[in-house]
Amino acid sequence: MSADTIQRGADPDALDRAHARRLLETARRAITTQLAGDQAEAPEAEASSSPLAAVRASFVTLRREGTLRGCIGSLEATEPLVESVWRNARRAAFHDPRFAPLSQLEFTDLEIHVSVLSPLEPMQIVSEADLLAQLRPGVDGLLIEEGKQRATFLPDVWQSLSDPPSFLNQLKQKAGLAPDHWSPGLRAWRYRTHVYE
Repeated sequence: MSADTIQRGADPDALDRAHARRLLETARRAITTQLAGDQAEAPEAEASSSPLAAVRASFVTLRREGTLRGCIGSLEATEPLVESVWRNARRAAFHDPRFAPLSQLEFTDLEIHVSVLSPLEPMQIVSEADLLAQLRPGVDGLLIEEGKQRATFLPDVWQSLSDPPSFLNQLKQKAGLAPDHWSPGLRAWRYRTHVYE
């Protein structure tokens, strides 16, 4: 599996090829050790100068033959990147409630994608039209929240929902809101990702 970097957005903190490869190896090892019954903890922290030691949020997406097989992550940065990826890889493989736990047979042709997120950027919005006008298709991930209802789409979702109104309407449904829902209480944040695969 290639460790080439696919940059989506203008995050200046993109990883170089060596660190990207290390991150993908971490995700793969997190899954293989769990499959072997090893409950090993996340790897020891990198040297403080390493970009993998930076406190950053991540998502791990798993696909088989182009079909989603698991996707779990964190929007807020709370731990070193290498630890975040380790935990999210295991959660995506074995604890995504949409799927049964990953089997050894499925692992043989599993595609692993690691998304490293920029910090959440609060959006100042006064209407749905305002929100749509600020969105950058193919660049922005979007988090919306109203009360206890919350959902996000990574920037990759633009590949299947390229129209901003459709993107937002589907995200509202994911959050448990009606597609045409709007209220002054709805809050939104956008972010960018770098995807490594």
